[in-house]
This record gives sequence, C-alpha cells and structure tokens, in this order.
Amino acid sequence: MAKHLKWHGARNHAALPATIILIIVGILIGVWILAGVVPTLIYYGLTILSPAIFLPATLLICALTSLATGTTWGTTGTIGVALMGVGAGLGFPLPIVAGAVLSGAYFGDKMSPLSDTTNMAPALAGTDLFTHIKHMTYTTGVAIAITLVIEIVIVLQYSAGEGDVERIQSILAILDENFTINIAMILPPLIVLAVSYKRMPAIPGITLGVLAGVILAIGLQGADYSAIVGAAFSGFESATGNADVDALLSRGGMNSMMYTISLVIVAMMFGGVMERTNQLKAIAAKVLEMAKSDGSLIVSTVLTSIGANMILCDQYMAIVMGARTYAQAYRDRGLAPENLSRAVEDSATVTANLVPWNSGGAYQAATLGVATIAYLPFAFFCWLSPLITMLYGIMGWTIWKLDPDKNPETETTATSPAE
Repeated sequence: MAKHLKWHGARNHAALPATIILIIVGILIGVWILAGVVPTLIYYGLTILSPAIFLPATLLICALTSLATGTTWGTTGTIGVALMGVGAGLGFPLPIVAGAVLSGAYFGDKMSPLSDTTNMAPALAGTDLFTHIKHMTYTTGVAIAITLVIEIVIVLQYSAGEGDVERIQSILAILDENFTINIAMILPPLIVLAVSYKRMPAIPGITLGVLAGVILAIGLQGADYSAIVGAAFSGFESATGNADVDALLSRGGMNSMMYTISLVIVAMMFGGVMERTNQLKAIAAKVLEMAKSDGSLIVSTVLTSIGANMILCDQYMAIVMGARTYAQAYRDRGLAPENLSRAVEDSATVTANLVPWNSGGAYQAATLGVATIAYLPFAFFCWLSPLITMLYGIMGWTIWKLDPDKNPETETTATSPAE
C-alpha cells in the first residue's frame, strides 16, 4: 500500500508544476492585456512587421527567444501571444501563425543548452549535452531550413492590399485610444526572458512577469484593484466596439485555463495507469523484436516516443520511455548513445504539442487560442523532425558508432559517422 501511495504521489507531483504554470500563464495573459503590454506589443508589431516578412520573422523571433531562454512554454506564453495578435491584425489565419510560433519555439527549445529536455535526453541516453546538440544539428538543421522555405512560400500568398492597410490603421487607432502605448510596456516580457535565461524556475519567473504587469496596470493604465483581480481571474473583456480588436484582446484569466487543467489531470491519471501496468513497455518490447537493422531500431525509437506522447500524455515521460527502452539495444549494436538521444528528442520533445490531450498540446492550444488539430498541419518543424530522423536512420546518414577501444557502458564519444 505504501508503495502504491508513493508512486501515485510521484505522478501527482509531475502534474502539479504543469497545473500551476497553466494557472499563472492564464493570470499573466489577462493582466498583461489590462496593463497594455500585449496591446503595445501588437501595436509595435503592426507598425514594424509587414505581411511580406511576417511568417519567416515569426519563426526566427520565436526560435531565437526559445534558444536564449530554453523554454517553449515561456516563449509561446509571452512573445507568441503577441505575435498571434500581430498576425491576426495583418490578416493571417491564426492556425498558420500558431504553426510558425510553435515551429520556432520548439526549434529553440530543442537546441538550447538551457532547455530541460535538451539536458534530459542525453543524460538518459548516456551521452553529454554538447555532443547531443552537435549530433542534432544534422537533422534539426534540415527540418528548420525546410520549415523556413515553407513559411516564405506561404507568406508570398499574402500582400498588403489597400483593404488590409485600412484595417491595420483602424486597429492601431483603437489600440492607441483605449490603452497607453508606451515603450515601458516591453519591460515585463524582458523580465520574464531575462530570468528564464538566468535559469530561474518557470513558476517564480512567470510570477515576476505578472507582478510587473500589475505595476504597469496601476501606474500607466490607471487600473484599480477590482479590474486587476477581474482580469487575473476571469480574463480581460475588450469592449472597444471593433470586432477585430475585441477578438484579439478578450482572453486570459485563471478561468480560461480550467478546462485545460482538467484535461492535464485526467491525462496524467491515464498515463500513470499505463505506466504502472507496463502496457507501453510490453508493446515496445514487441516492436524491439522486429528491429533487425540500425535503421529499423531508430524508426522504432521514434514511433515509441510518439506513442508515449499519445498514451502517457507528457513529453518528459515520453523521453524517459524512449531512452530507457532502447538504450541497451543501441549499445548491443555498437551505436553511439547520441543516436538514441537525437531520435528521442526529435520525436518526444517536438510532438507533444501535436497531441490534443497531451499536457503540451493542451497548454499551447489554451495559450495561443487555436485548437491543436487546427494548428497541427502548420507546425511544420514539429512533424518534419521525426520524419527526417527516421529517413536519416533508414539511409544510415550521420549514424555514429561507438569507439571499439572504449567501454560502451561508460564512454560515449563516437568515432565518426558510419558509412
């Protein structure tokens, strides 16, 4: 009985941080809109970015932000929210904008030495951080390059016609009329990004962003206590009379995250049952029996990690499942562990947001305001990554072998790519 209680406590502990972050992000969005932070970022974005460069710029901005901070959730919850508003103002369909935001955010997160998943995957596989990152550049570089080309092709279909210009000018005028637009409004996002870069945990880091927003709401927007509490709890309700602006700004609040939180809790419970009963491990064992070549082993790793995201409903559990299930098989074949860590992160990390009931997919849908199924086709980087990794495995490209003169149980340095 004690053993069961301990295990259930571990599962609850895993779900608790995600739940708290969801609550704080909901509060942050509502407070930042009330404070004029999001309206200011949308205002400046509409004046600086044009439809001709918007999608590639969104991809690169989110990639650099996530690379510098090591957090996908922090990137989408701050810069991503603002870029969604800019994209809507420029006339882009929101699922396309969400796809560009997520593609950039997950590229930066997967390649950042500050990211928890980037540290977790090589640790479980048995290699070091920078060898892991170097090995990922072969597949990740191709995936992000293809994504950038696709975003450029899509953006060529949009042009700033006269009607679009009038619409943008109308949005700018209404934002200026209803909010104090001030350069000081960029301080809360900068604070969140700075503390993320310094490796402050997400919960206190995002909370600092909320507090900064409260100060600006009182000092520059003239908000009172009841308005702040209302925005934090129920979200901001925009009543400018302009449908475009009201749709952009009526969001946020703790209440907006309740459905997502319930989904995460139920998913974690289900994933806990699957993990405890070893059902996924039994399936993986059968798959492993069919992995007769190096390529099929890598394909099996990728598919198992994606399956774990769908069944265990958490990307960290998917990383653990993929790495632990196949670590010995890679050693038995003389494959360097960075092949395993790359296959796991190219699948488990980037596909969590593509599963609606996964904590990653639930969070991104609630934060960006777009259903997971709607943005999934446009999150090009997130589904290209596992496909490219499987192709590299099948073709034998950049598959590194263990140094035969080293102990494979302790030494993780590869000699050279296999021919």
